[in-house]
Amino acid sequence: MNKLIIMTLIGSALSFSALADDIHEMQAKSEQLGLISVERAKAIALEAKPGIIDDIDLENRSFAGGWDYEVEVIGRDGKEWDIYINAETGEVRKVSRDWDWF
Repeated sequence: MNKLIIMTLIGSALSFSALADDIHEMQAKSEQLGLISVERAKAIALEAKPGIIDDIDLENRSFAGGWDYEVEVIGRDGKEWDIYINAETGEVRKVSRDWDWF
């Protein structure tokens, strides 16, 4: 039992470290490209849908005209929402419910 707890804690620490590295890389990329900051994108997402940020990604969406932040928010209603933000202008492109099918 103790080995399971220790392995779980190590896995959690490694996941958090990887997430922190991803955020740091995303921030560096946004600065290089002249995009809004990760923190600004988070604030915009929470204005659009109050709750807790579960994940954030910076995506090059050539079909949508450039870079977007895709922010996953768990709303106050307990449901997960996807907020797409134009990373150049800060405009909210889309807010949609992330449906669980199982």
